[in-house]
Amino acid sequence: MSPSRDSRRREDLDRFYHLLDVLSQRLGGPRLLRDCGGRDGWPERGVYFFFEDGEMREDGRQPRVVRVGTHALSGSSRTTLWKRLAQHRGTLSGSRAGGGNHRGSVFRHHVGTALLARDGYPEDVRRAWASPRADGRIRDIEHPLERAVSEHIRRMPFLWLAVPDAPGRDSHRGYLEANVIGLLSNYSREPIDPPSAGWLGRWAESPKVRESGLWNVNHVDKGYDPAFLDMLERYVLGAGHPGGAS
Repeated sequence: MSPSRDSRRREDLDRFYHLLDVLSQRLGGPRLLRDCGGRDGWPERGVYFFFEDGEMREDGRQPRVVRVGTHALSGSSRTTLWKRLAQHRGTLSGSRAGGGNHRGSVFRHHVGTALLARDGYPEDVRRAWASPRADGRIRDIEHPLERAVSEHIRRMPFLWLAVPDAPGRDSHRGYLEANVIGLLSNYSREPIDPPSAGWLGRWAESPKVRESGLWNVNHVDKGYDPAFLDMLERYVLGAGHPGGAS
């Protein structure tokens, strides 16, 4: 990236994080999934932004975003914002309480691969995690790792932004998600706001996670349209407490 483009990206990053500060004030601050439930006044649709302990911007004062996501981008999808967040959170009860389903959450999958590599889980857990299908036996084998993934994600602060548009390829949510990721990603770029040396994502299986500094793989190798910040600002300024505009 040329110096001028690098300078523009820094300016756009500063504006993006300023908007998140405004959003945080309007929402009453970030929340943790371990403290959340389905009756907490969530908007039906939106975009979410996860942070992580120890992960800061270059100034050392402002937390950096490590995961961006949304839901219901296909025209037939009926997934709500809370349902998607609950998939990341994992299960609270049942025979495998505290676990979850990484086959239904790519976020959980990537965190799991990093824990596998960093913490030296047995080979049978590694094989189970990589299996595209899971019977009861496989779920029992991988349950300790699913629990560890849930514990990690539930500690991660996050913000959410209500974006009440209909599912579809022209969704504002999809546009915002792709462009925020494109702005934040350090994949194949001179890094800005790089991850810390101890960031868990450095152990992830996917090189796109490791090199982008995000728990994302889609859009990390793309650019971004600076005009998305104007749309983001409009939605942020329309947000309210606790779930934003709906």
